[in-house]
Formats: sequence, structure tokens, C-alpha cells
Amino acid sequence: MGNSLEIRVSLLARNTVLNFVGQIIPLVVGIITIPYVVRGLGTEEFGVLSIAWVLLGYFGFFDLGLGRATTKFVAECLGRGEMDQLPKWIWTSLGFQLVFGLTGTAVVAGLVPFLVDQVLKIPPELIGDTKVSFFILAGSLPIVLATNGFRGVLEAAQRFDLVNYVRVPANTLVFLLPALGLPFGLRLPGIIFLLVLARVGAMLAFLAFCIKIYPNLRKRFSFDSRLLRPLAVFGGWITVSNVVGPLMTYMDRFFIGALLSMAAVGYYTAPYEAVTRLSVVPGSLVATLFPAFSSLGATGSSQRSEQICARSVKFLLLALGPALCLIPVFAHEILRVWLGGDFAQKSSSVLQILAIGVLLNCLSFVPLTLLQAIGRPDLTAKFHLLETPIYFILMWFLVRRFGITGAALAWSLRVAIDGALLFGASCWLKLVTLRAFVENGLVKSVLGVAVFGVMLLLSVVTGTAIGTQAVLAGFLIVLFAIASWNFVLDGGDRSFLAAAASGFVGNLGREK
Repeated sequence: MGNSLEIRVSLLARNTVLNFVGQIIPLVVGIITIPYVVRGLGTEEFGVLSIAWVLLGYFGFFDLGLGRATTKFVAECLGRGEMDQLPKWIWTSLGFQLVFGLTGTAVVAGLVPFLVDQVLKIPPELIGDTKVSFFILAGSLPIVLATNGFRGVLEAAQRFDLVNYVRVPANTLVFLLPALGLPFGLRLPGIIFLLVLARVGAMLAFLAFCIKIYPNLRKRFSFDSRLLRPLAVFGGWITVSNVVGPLMTYMDRFFIGALLSMAAVGYYTAPYEAVTRLSVVPGSLVATLFPAFSSLGATGSSQRSEQICARSVKFLLLALGPALCLIPVFAHEILRVWLGGDFAQKSSSVLQILAIGVLLNCLSFVPLTLLQAIGRPDLTAKFHLLETPIYFILMWFLVRRFGITGAALAWSLRVAIDGALLFGASCWLKLVTLRAFVENGLVKSVLGVAVFGVMLLLSVVTGTAIGTQAVLAGFLIVLFAIASWNFVLDGGDRSFLAAAASGFVGNLGREK
């Protein structure tokens, strides 16, 4: 593996860690502050605030995939060294997004009275404040889209250090500002206004970093209508995936609620929400892979892209494989300690099956990102459209036959089909080959995880006490780590992991 690839992969590894830490910090702050905010606002007012959080999070869908498109085309320009082309791509995309943002503001504002008066069961004393709050949120939509656009520009340059300098405080303030506003007597409208101001600050910070990285943005403002079509086509297919994907993600609860009971929804949702949180690991990785694959694709560096793809799948398997072996083996004990004996009895099989599905789903993040980065988001969208009726039929049949265990099985089968299609398409398009996976150690990784799982299972079926089983599991994890380091990872793997760790600890902002 050449030095240039080592440098690129080392940077990807460091950026993955940055993204992971950047998502964990706001989560921890939220866990700490939410109980205080609930007590301060009351249950009903906090419920409205939680809806506001959801709206802020999902307003990004209004960009119709243009944020992702901006990252791709800017990364391609950087890969080809066409710095003079950057301003027109960036400003054209931003202008396009602002049009959608203003349109979205009008649509959301028009829906506010119907949403508050007819859909949501808002207490009469909160109706006024809720409407004002939602109108403020509607006005923030162009700001949210511009923020996402500028962030995408920085991601295209692999400047995830700068991205997280802004994103971590901004996402932390989502939970912190309500807690800080309560002692000053702020209620919903005031808190929502502070949240929007925080978004404005994030947008300005991203803009300042973009101008620092690309000084010609300040000198050249260019709008090129000819770029609207490629932006819209790429973004349109991304939007299809963004709409259909969440539909399949959450439709299982509706099937369970309709065919079984709302109690069954609870027994299914708790283990589902817990185990699928592990997707933060591949999510952190593919955020860095997308601009890298886009840049490499623009320069015709197919071999380097293939190596990064194969090694990324291997690292995800080594990182998540042991955890997703532990979960099925100890599912009953995990649920008993966490949620009690009732959940342990009724949800253990759900957690066991979902753990397998989550591992398959996490691995498929890589080929999905590769296909989108090389300009084939149509394939990933078509796969999702193809899977939807199959998934609904599986869900209907298996839930009726096996209850919530059937729902877990249907979900896992769907992501297995999705993974097979994504890996198959990547190989069919010659983006990556089976030989590349073998040469980059994926077979060794699969065997290592399989041996770990078998040894873990044998250590449990002996019938020893749970404390002894936990000690044996810890010993096997250490043994797996040592074996992986010495027999699965090659010299290049070990050197770039060490360099990535050293760079992250020593100087987060320094380029490798």
C-alpha cells in the first residue's frame, strides 16, 4: 500500500473518530439535561419542545438531496484540481437550496394552524405559545438548509475537524439552551428563538470556515443555471432513498400495532432502538468516505477507492463483530438488567435477531456510499423501491405468524437483501472485486469473528454463573483483539491506525 493511500486512510480514520465523538458528546449532554428540562417545562410543554427538536432535525429533508450533491461535486472539483470551478458549484447549490428553504417556510407556516388545532392534542393554555414557536421554526428553514450546504462544502475537503468544531457546540446547545433558559423564565417561544439563533451562529461559522478554506468564494459570486440539472438529478435520487429508507425503518411499529397490540410495540421498540444505535459507527465512517470516494472517482483512482472500500468493510466487521456476537448470547441478561424480567422474557429473541441484522446493515453502509459517490444514487434508490413491497409482505406474514420475533426477522431479512444488492452492484460495476476483499483481509476477519462467536457460545452453554461467563467473555474479547492485531491486520493497517490515534490525541486540527 503506497504512502499516499496510507495518508488518505489515516485521515479517514481520524475523521471517523472525530465524527463519532462529535455525535456522542451532545447525546451525553442530552441525557444529563433532559430530566431538568422536563421538570422545568412540565410534560406537555416538553412534548411540544420534543416535536420542535424533531422538526429541526428533519428540516434537512427540504434540501432534496442538494447538500449531498454539493459535497459530491465539490469533492470532484478538488480531486481534479479545478479550484476555479468551486464558486459556481457552491453558490449555485446554495441559491437552489434557499429557494427550497423559502418554499418550505411558506408550506410549514401554512400548516401550523392545522397542525396545532387539528392534529396535535395541545392543551388550550399552550396553543398560543405553540403556534408562535412553530412559526419561528418555519422561518428557520432556509437557515437550516444553508447550514447543511456550507457543512457539505467543508466535508468535501475532508475538514471534519472544522465541521465538528461547529457541529458539536451547535448540537449540544439544542439540549443546553432550554436548560439555561429556564432560570431566566423563558418558555417555549423564547427557547425556540434561542435554538434558531444557535442555528444562525452555526451557519455563519460554517460560512467563515468555507471562506477561509476557499478564499475565492469571497471574490467570486457565480450562479450557473446549467448546473441545476446535475444537482437536481443527483439530489432527487438521494431524496428517494431519504424518504423510502425511514419509511421502511419505522413501518414495523405500525404493523405490530395494527396486527398485535401497542404493548407489543413497546416490547419490540426498546431492543430495536438500543441495538440500532450501533449504526453511529458506520455512520461516522461513511460521512468521511463519501467525499473521498467522490474525489477518487473524479481522478480515476479506482484501485485506491477499491482498497479503501475493502478495508473499511473489514474494519467495521472487526469493530462491531464482537459486540454483535455478545448481544445475542447475553440478550436475556442484558434485557433483564436494563428493563426487567418481563422484557427479558418477551424481547430476548427480538434482540438476538436484530443484532445479526444490524451487523449486516452496518457493513452495507460502505457499498451504498461508494455507489452514491461515483454518481449512481439511482441504483440505491431503485433498490429501496424494490425492497419496499417485499418488506411489507414479509412484515405482514411474519408478524402474524411469529409476533414481534417475526418483525425482527422481517427487518433483518430486508437489510440482508439490501446488503446483497449493494455489494452485488458494486462488484457488477467493477467498483470493487472479491479478490480485493480477500487480499485486504476480509476473509480472515470473517473467520476471526466466527471463531470468537463459537468460543463465546461454548463458554455460555457450560452453565456457569453469569459472573464467570462475563469474565470469560472479557477474556475472549482481549484474545480477539490480540489475534486481530497480529494475524488479521497487516503492517499498513497497523501503521495507519497508530498514526490516526496519535494524530487525534496529539492535534485534532492538524492535517495528516
